[in-house]
Amino acid sequence: MLAPPRFTVGVRVTMKVLLVGGGGREHALAWALAASPLLTGLWCAPGNAGIADVAECVPIASEDIPALVAFAKEKAVDLVVVGPEAPLTLGLADACAAAGLRCFGPSAAAARLEGSKTFTREVTTAAGVPGAEWARFSDAGAARAYLREKGAPIVVKADGLAAGKGVVVAETVEEAEAAIAGIMEDRVHGEAGATILLEECLVGQEVSFFALCDGTTALPMAAAQDHKRVGDGDTGPNTGGMGAYSPPPAFTAAIEAEVMGRIVRPSLEEMARRGTPFRGVLFVGLMLTATGPRLIEFNVRFGDPECQVLMLRLQSDLLAALLAACDGELDHFSLRWSNEAALVVVMAANGYPGPYAKHTPIVGLEAASQVPGAQIFHAGTARDENGGLVSAGGRVLGVAGIGHTLREAHDAAYAAVDAVDWPGGFCRRDIGWRAL
Repeated sequence: MLAPPRFTVGVRVTMKVLLVGGGGREHALAWALAASPLLTGLWCAPGNAGIADVAECVPIASEDIPALVAFAKEKAVDLVVVGPEAPLTLGLADACAAAGLRCFGPSAAAARLEGSKTFTREVTTAAGVPGAEWARFSDAGAARAYLREKGAPIVVKADGLAAGKGVVVAETVEEAEAAIAGIMEDRVHGEAGATILLEECLVGQEVSFFALCDGTTALPMAAAQDHKRVGDGDTGPNTGGMGAYSPPPAFTAAIEAEVMGRIVRPSLEEMARRGTPFRGVLFVGLMLTATGPRLIEFNVRFGDPECQVLMLRLQSDLLAALLAACDGELDHFSLRWSNEAALVVVMAANGYPGPYAKHTPIVGLEAASQVPGAQIFHAGTARDENGGLVSAGGRVLGVAGIGHTLREAHDAAYAAVDAVDWPGGFCRRDIGWRAL
């Protein structure tokens, strides 16, 4: 098990933090926040079995806005850090502001960048951001007519939040028609699919890039490459993410400068112009095409599992960085990143992303954590009545490695995976294959 880096500060400031969420992303954030010398108290709602090792977990659902605000006020919390997207789209940051609480995350109006794919395309089109050709439909018949006109491949997207599963990259017209029927008529994603977008299928390497934003200033963070499909070789249905690594070799310093100049900053300016300045972390989903980087989508939070590899590489005080974003001081802030590579393998319950069993026993994490360079992040875990570790979700563990090279990080992660004894779970065996 790796120890997070320690930091020094010139002036001692005490900070009590409430972290919202209970997945692998939140475990990585809690792990990094716990290293800050600014921190004097850390709670996580609702947390998980791994987060309980570094924070006090409280049984409040991440979407229970009134209860979260009440708890933060009761504990005199100095900062609320929001992990998942749903509380942000529901207005947690607004509720915190109304209660006089500092919150890292965008307002509900700004969180529409993830809550509505149509809104994102409207903003970025107005800002001149390079992206995909797109069209919006609330009628399945009209969508099918457009599909027949455009042909395939084509991308079908539910407009609203669908837990990372509302996108179908259709290779054939028949596959796209099935996606339209499933999303709009069968409502496999509920009301998130009342409206859909049909988008040009961009070709290239997909990369996730992150920037801290304080409403006016954007500070580049780092990039990672996710693996969305469930099976080796990028086969099978999309998931919330089966693994990631950072840094991706294809994402050069020149590309980062282009993304900041042509995508991130123009979008922030357009959001400010609309009266909805964006504060928080901007997740920039990119396709690196032959003609340059083009925007696939925005998210308004750290990715999962990308956050895990970013936190392993971050050498700056995370809490200080989040405070600078909240307080509009990013123009005076900088971030340091390790030159090492990090890679995380997601271990998921058998059957995921479809129906899966819960409460299956997991052992061997102590041995896995002893692998040199390995770090275990919990996602969907809990304790049974005897204190044993059991699965409690679809994506259950993030088994990570860090090393001087991506191969070293890969080998550390998979050595730790092999030390985990969990017959009820599986993982991909090819995370990082594009770079390796």
